[in-house]
Amino acid sequence: MSEKRDDWRTFRALVEAADKKYARVRDLPPYERGAAHGHLFQKAFKAHMRLWKFQQVNRQRLVESGLKRWEIGEIASRIGQLYFSQYMRTSEARFLLEAYVFYEAILSRKYFEGGKSNDLKVWAKELRFYARFLLVALILNHTEKVNKLVERFKDAIEDCKATFRETNFREWKVVVQDIVRFVKIDTTFTSDRPLRYCPAFDSHSTSIPYVTRFHAKKALKFREAILTSFHLNEVKFAELTLDTHRMLQCLEWEPSGSFYKKQSSDSNGNGGFVDHSGASGIIEMNLSLDMSDSSLPPNPRKAILYHPSVTHLIAVIATVCEELPPESVVLIYLSAPGKPGQDNASRIESSGGSSKSSKSIISSETSQERVCSTSGSDIDGCKISSNYYKSCLWLGPKGRGGSNLLYPADIIPFTRRPLFLIIDSDNSQAFKAGLSKLLHGIDGLFDYIFPNAFPLF
Repeated sequence: MSEKRDDWRTFRALVEAADKKYARVRDLPPYERGAAHGHLFQKAFKAHMRLWKFQQVNRQRLVESGLKRWEIGEIASRIGQLYFSQYMRTSEARFLLEAYVFYEAILSRKYFEGGKSNDLKVWAKELRFYARFLLVALILNHTEKVNKLVERFKDAIEDCKATFRETNFREWKVVVQDIVRFVKIDTTFTSDRPLRYCPAFDSHSTSIPYVTRFHAKKALKFREAILTSFHLNEVKFAELTLDTHRMLQCLEWEPSGSFYKKQSSDSNGNGGFVDHSGASGIIEMNLSLDMSDSSLPPNPRKAILYHPSVTHLIAVIATVCEELPPESVVLIYLSAPGKPGQDNASRIESSGGSSKSSKSIISSETSQERVCSTSGSDIDGCKISSNYYKSCLWLGPKGRGGSNLLYPADIIPFTRRPLFLIIDSDNSQAFKAGLSKLLHGIDGLFDYIFPNAFPLF
């Protein structure tokens, strides 16, 4: 009896320690890098590894002391979420695959379904698990798995409604509507090849030396990307919009078939994971080498921002540019309208794709006021056209003021580093004209100060 009590106390202490470290990782800004952040991730992984091993070894006594199957599923779900968070921070596909492995194991072992209770919090954990698994499967382009998960997700919500009749599950219904809408529109875009770069269709890494010969001064490496979208009522799931999802896909290599070949995981006598690949059973940062596709270049790290304010976007760009390694280039993708309140969703649904650039120049009331007060301004003897102030992008809800406007001048400080800029907007041509005016209209001053920058549209 004393052994059971001791095991239970140890288990609860390990759960508490793991929860604290998980919370620290969860609260980290996803766009910040550095050794300190990696250290926190490693501590969280080790804490969950100790917890997982302890419950495996002492499963029988813990169950007799009151351990529920959903608690085991919660631990595994946390581990999967840690792997997914690490993927979002590093863009290493091995972490995304590990998250998928853990979520698939939770589903197949029915950790949540086997322990239904009258506690609403337990049901909420199961619903969050489905939402997380859906996001991982969506990024991996496992369409068939996504469709199956959507059906199980709907069934779980219906079970919740039947069990807790007085509870409103409207938020979860919205989540289901979002994923159904996302999948429906995304699948209208059909192609014979994946969105990810694939050696079967694209230039392989061996062709890089032939490309670099066109850059006599220096060969830059694509290391960072900032992807953001701000449209009212746009197609999204969680904080991944249709635009940023497709850009994310386009900025990654499609791993070779051998990358996905993992031996099946079986259940041991205690119902725990036995993964013969040696990766998911032992949760460590230094995964086995066969989890990486060494034949392909590394994917660029990506910061994905959902509906950021202008100040938040500028802060993220500044942070990424500050930490950009030497001889590296950062890509910035901005998808936003040129006027407030523009609804881009209907156009996306009808076309099955992201918005296309046009040559229209649309000014807002705030920019008109700024034109009146600053027209005829002189910068180092060079007149800046008032049309420049019509070239903004709108990052904000309808009816807000100039703080929601992103101007070409807001990008200028970051052109000190090699920059690849993509503007996906109805106002992209005007934005390009405004930025070009600033970059090249000051009698070559820009080329003298910022010789490494090359804005591209």
